[in-house]
Amino acid sequence: MTRKYFGTDGIRGRVNTAKLTPEVAMKAGMAAGRIFTRGEYRHRVVIGKDTRLSGYMIENALVAGFTSVGMDVFQFGPLPTPAVAFLTRSLRADIGVMITASHNPYEDNGIKFFGPDGQKLSDEIELEIEHLMANGLEQGLVLSANIGRAKRIDDSQARYIEFAKRTFPRNLRLDGMRIVIDCANGAAYKVAPAVLWELGADIVTLGVTPDGTNINQDCGSTEPQALCAKVRETRADFGIALDGDADRVLMADEKGNIIDGDQILALIAKSWSKKDKLKGGGVVGTVMSNAGLDHYLQSIDLNLARAKVGDRYVLEKMQKGGFNVGGEQSGHIILSDISTTGDGLVAALQVLAVLKGEDKPASEAAHLFNPLPQVLENVRFKHGAPLENDKVKSCIASCNARLGASGRILVRKSGTEPLIRVMAEGEDEKVVRAVVRQIASAIEEVAA
Repeated sequence: MTRKYFGTDGIRGRVNTAKLTPEVAMKAGMAAGRIFTRGEYRHRVVIGKDTRLSGYMIENALVAGFTSVGMDVFQFGPLPTPAVAFLTRSLRADIGVMITASHNPYEDNGIKFFGPDGQKLSDEIELEIEHLMANGLEQGLVLSANIGRAKRIDDSQARYIEFAKRTFPRNLRLDGMRIVIDCANGAAYKVAPAVLWELGADIVTLGVTPDGTNINQDCGSTEPQALCAKVRETRADFGIALDGDADRVLMADEKGNIIDGDQILALIAKSWSKKDKLKGGGVVGTVMSNAGLDHYLQSIDLNLARAKVGDRYVLEKMQKGGFNVGGEQSGHIILSDISTTGDGLVAALQVLAVLKGEDKPASEAAHLFNPLPQVLENVRFKHGAPLENDKVKSCIASCNARLGASGRILVRKSGTEPLIRVMAEGEDEKVVRAVVRQIASAIEEVAA
């Protein structure tokens, strides 16, 4: 069965278009509710969201869907994606839902589902939901007396704040550190500053005034320039930039230089390996992970296992290989001993623990390798399959030959946006930039 609604990270699309309307959300709630209703007890679903204006509309539609099939609904309001995953398990819910489009602009939104174990649903269950959305939803409607109830949970943020603080070593504090925290005007705008402040940090905040339309706008992990500037301006010791739903993070050292997901993986791998906490003999990255990370891990007798792009594929690789650390260059960091999904704030706390434990500035402790020159360009397309075009294929082959054995090219379609991502890596940055532009131009010609 062809996937009509689900992509690599749940249902996502432009709000009030065919893929994401109130009707779609309601049907998704009805279908998921039917699948996860597995006994005679009162079933429950928990729902969190980021700060997009459309979140109210989608939330109400989901509530209607879930309650119509007899599920009780606990509504959290704005809360990070990893908090919803955590609370799904903590509150013994049958299913968890996060309403978010992550790092996308506010015009987009999405629906992420979690099973009772706090993990994202398998492809098979997502296909089952899609099948039910199209066939016989009325059969799952309950009698009037059995309709579910919905209520707001007021202490959900406090529960997650305490959980996040417990992941930081008890013998350490952040006293004396000035930290800039950029919450992208998104889901973590209350909880992230609270965690850092309660651990003793002097905090400077960015992106904590959401208005429904400014999520990820010129802020957050996808636009970290504001973070870097604020770190330098305030002479801070460290900077943290989350994305709209706080499942990914980028950081900045005291000089305002970016610490990306690859450097974060290297630092955590080194620290956990020394403490005999690292499992699997290394970490899981993706096909986008820089070759510099691979070389560094080899130098300390650790391995880099590569997965397809997408945190669900990273987690799948971790589970199969017995790893407990994995992530993406973009800042999705999964620490499976702590959380079932990427958690930007928890990852940042692990890095801060290393800085405090080693008593080193971030510029020394968090830049462990020199990355190979790597260039990424996104090309938007309206329709069709540009990567199947013979001219594009020929261009990619020619560029691969130009880079030779010392470099590599990765061209792929985004799983969450109508984009073709063109990435190249090699020893000569000028050549790398040239081949990326050449391939992007070829795609633009056929994708217009």
